[in-house]
Amino acid sequence: MKKRFLLKTTAALVAACTLGLAQAQSTPIKFQLDWRFEGPSALFLTPVAKGYFKEAKLDVTVDAGNGSGGAVTRVASGSYDIGFADLAALMEFHANNPDVPNKPVAIMMVYNNTPASVMALKKSGIKTPADLAGKKLGAPVFDAGRRAFPIFQKANNIGNVAWTAMDPPLRETMLVRGDVDAITGFTFTSLLNIEARGVKADDVVVMQYPDFGVKLYGNAIIASPKIIKENPAAVKAFLAAFTKGAKDVIANPAAAIADVKARDGIINVALETRRLQLAIDTVINSASAREEGFGQIKGPRLSLMASQVSDAFNTKTRVKADDIWNGSFLPTSKELDILPKPKK
Repeated sequence: MKKRFLLKTTAALVAACTLGLAQAQSTPIKFQLDWRFEGPSALFLTPVAKGYFKEAKLDVTVDAGNGSGGAVTRVASGSYDIGFADLAALMEFHANNPDVPNKPVAIMMVYNNTPASVMALKKSGIKTPADLAGKKLGAPVFDAGRRAFPIFQKANNIGNVAWTAMDPPLRETMLVRGDVDAITGFTFTSLLNIEARGVKADDVVVMQYPDFGVKLYGNAIIASPKIIKENPAAVKAFLAAFTKGAKDVIANPAAAIADVKARDGIINVALETRRLQLAIDTVINSASAREEGFGQIKGPRLSLMASQVSDAFNTKTRVKADDIWNGSFLPTSKELDILPKPKK
């Protein structure tokens, strides 16, 4: 009996040590989303749920966010190792904080096109960008579409507009109520929110920035200089695991929403599935994304965006494209080949 007890005790100790060793070998990574848990966050929640990060010896925790600006700031502060943010917000942070030592850099492009759009109700009579001149537009002050509107305005020769600021939950309500003539917002966010307020999609005019001469990149994965310097292998492993998960999400968005539901039980599954599919169709598996390659960028396009953001955002210093991008951790071209061909 005593011998059996000792054997069991020894076995338990060995198991505990083995588990502790395995946990010790996993690199903890705090990841900051740009927004709350919605359809597109499946891109990061699915590789967690399927164990892809764990297989890569990474212990990744994913937290909801409240805007790209906040994601950039939190990664810069060291509170988070890696994050997801609008590239324009990252550029603005760099140009307005030239002396800050720990400026994050983009390491992988996810939204090859900005998701920003101008949206109006058809009954307003607004049909084209030119019709926006003299109209009242609404958006939160930090909205990516509002911040980049001067670029859209210049590309389409739009006259002066008046802006009304509001909190994000009121944006679509104020449009439907007629308090503003049009709004800016991410297409896959605001369009579905307008529908949720009783307006049919066919009754909404959607002017997506990329369709009207604005070739800005959208959201990218960003990383702190600290983790890049101290653990480049973990950064590379993170992107490889993320890419594996993204392939699954793009192939089966409906299944991926279960991983979002697991994190936020009150989401509307049907709505968030549509939101994810809309994000895939408009900014992830877009024509330009297939041309440039998932996760990658084109130097001239990045440089043009840097110049446009410097002007539109009136930054303290000019944005330097080379300072905000580091593509050296990207998976191989074969691994990045995850975008399906468009359906004919």
